[in-house]
Amino acid sequence: MMHNSLKFNSLINLKLTQESGQTSQSPWYYEDSLKSESRIHNYSDVILLNKLGNLPVLIKLSQYENDFNSFDLSYDFLPNFDLSDTCFSFKEINNEIKNQIINIFNLDFDLNSFYKFLSEDEKLAPSVEFCNGLRLFIAKNKFECIISSICSANNSIARWTKSISKIRETWGKEYIFSKENEINNIFYGFPKVNDFQNFYIDSNEEYENHDKKHKIDNYKRNLKSCGVGYRAEYMKKSSQLLLNKIDIEEVGNMEYSEAFKTISELPGVGPKVADCILLYGYGFMEAFPSDVWIKRIISSLYFGGNEISAKKTREFGIDYFGDYAGYAQLYLFHFARKSGLMDKLKK
Repeated sequence: MMHNSLKFNSLINLKLTQESGQTSQSPWYYEDSLKSESRIHNYSDVILLNKLGNLPVLIKLSQYENDFNSFDLSYDFLPNFDLSDTCFSFKEINNEIKNQIINIFNLDFDLNSFYKFLSEDEKLAPSVEFCNGLRLFIAKNKFECIISSICSANNSIARWTKSISKIRETWGKEYIFSKENEINNIFYGFPKVNDFQNFYIDSNEEYENHDKKHKIDNYKRNLKSCGVGYRAEYMKKSSQLLLNKIDIEEVGNMEYSEAFKTISELPGVGPKVADCILLYGYGFMEAFPSDVWIKRIISSLYFGGNEISAKKTREFGIDYFGDYAGYAQLYLFHFARKSGLMDKLKK
């Protein structure tokens, strides 16, 4: 095993960002530790260095609980990895890891300028205190973000993240790293688009197409067994479109309106899910995912509590917040959850 480390000096609350329910991916593996009576939050997951032959690297991020201005990164290779067997240098690897982490945690985004924007609106200003250091959690795998976002529709954060983790563990590529400091050493990648063509929808389909030697309930290698419910068919049909019609990478090169229209062609993808995919999967900052809670929050803050449609909510968010729409939605949702506003809106 080989090892190196990097340090990032950027305003970010890693714990808040990981736990904010963004649909780009399920949260990274987490554990905390103590050092000199200070709590440290540790996160780890595998990323593939796409520009370096999809080289898998185990990333470990560490941040002191009350220090949101920096975090440490270390990384390891698979036990059988030998740098001399590749044409890559440590400098190339460091640069690619740094670039991916900057992208995944949106570290190029100027939070201080955004906070200045928020502070100029008395309705938004309180969100800065509740959301200090919260950043977009951009997908490291666009297809995973699409499936995660479909899975999140009419679903709780806990349920959809558990389902996505189950999909990874059932069909994803396994990466086994040596155990160190009690950090989990087994990680799973996300299945590829074409893999989904071979997945069964439910136990009945698996039974009919398998050996039929057991009771139907014993067949668990199917999408519904991962807890995705009716969304299983949407996932499989969407993967077919992504294979045959929609170029998953080309979407990122489109203008926002065209990208929204294209992604909306996927089964199970309504306006809210489409905006989630574009925001968390592709970094379209003007996207404004609007569900029932965002609708209620916007209604309460800007429309005197009067009933407004999801369509009007989305149009208002895009127009009013402009290039900050995606971040504004993220902050409004978290602020409402933590400040007690959401509890009031439930009544």
